[in-house]
Amino acid sequence: MKEHKCTVLTGGFFGDEGKGKLAAYISLKDKPELVVRGGVGPNAGHTVIYNEVVYKLRQLPAGFLNERSRVLISPGMLVNPEVLLKELEVTKIGDRLGVDYQSGIILPKHVKVDKEDSHLTEKIGTSGAGTGPANQDRIRRSAPLARDIPELEPYLTDTVQEIHESFDRNEHVFLEGSQATYLSLYHGTYPYVTSKDVAAAALCSDAGVGPTDVTDVITVFKAFVTRVGEGPLEGELDLEEMNKRKWTEYGTVTGRARRAAPFNYEMAKRAIRINSTTQIGLTKIDILFPECEKVQNYEEISSEAKVFIEKLEKEVKVPVTLIGTGPDMYDIIDRREELGLF
Repeated sequence: MKEHKCTVLTGGFFGDEGKGKLAAYISLKDKPELVVRGGVGPNAGHTVIYNEVVYKLRQLPAGFLNERSRVLISPGMLVNPEVLLKELEVTKIGDRLGVDYQSGIILPKHVKVDKEDSHLTEKIGTSGAGTGPANQDRIRRSAPLARDIPELEPYLTDTVQEIHESFDRNEHVFLEGSQATYLSLYHGTYPYVTSKDVAAAALCSDAGVGPTDVTDVITVFKAFVTRVGEGPLEGELDLEEMNKRKWTEYGTVTGRARRAAPFNYEMAKRAIRINSTTQIGLTKIDILFPECEKVQNYEEISSEAKVFIEKLEKEVKVPVTLIGTGPDMYDIIDRREELGLF
């Protein structure tokens, strides 16, 4: 039986599910010793609202809010040094940050190529952050790594060693992913995907964590489906209907309007299989059911909201343990103790 704890957080649809909010909450509630960022790089953003301060991050994990946590960038991640250093100024985490020696680097030329490639900009709908071209150079073994960048030298570390030493001390490692299942290069709606796999197993590989080290996989779904950029979206609503339902949103990184569709149970079921999900985080329930706004007790949400949640649990056979009821980080219903999962 494992004595350490390793929690992996993934997205269930096309990103924008509110992973940042739940990651921030988990970091403060569970107090993991290590918060590790996996995924692609600064092409995915997350917004966290804490003490009335809004943080819009692209590079650092949302779990930075826990002041006792060491914050790590895994070797599977891409780093844009300029973006990372700006976020360090905003978050003021200082020497709590560790960047793996082997993290990939995004150079200005990668951003330029990303923005000027008509296939990526017009057909795929790239964010223009340079991650695809940077990953391409890494595959060709011609890309620089974090160890080659002087500005990153104060933060360089062996994150794999740190993670496994933490396991040896029976501590909690929280692995925070980016993007989502259907943006995975292998499991998503190709070619409208990101430049690598981002499912739970890939996040573990990014960090050097083996499958038997994981104790929980939390997959986050929004109460409706949204997507930024091109690609299929079953049941997509027009702008008038989105506005009517108050489902209109904008991407953190690109500022582009998100497309929207009703919750897709079949896609949720497949995502849960791909990620080996043990718990579900469900966000924006207050948008679907406004009477649930800022509620923090499951018994106090409306009967209609309970029907929706219970149907989801029945369909996918995984418990909904964390429910977002508003924009603030503590607008959360946490059912884990009630369900014996904390």
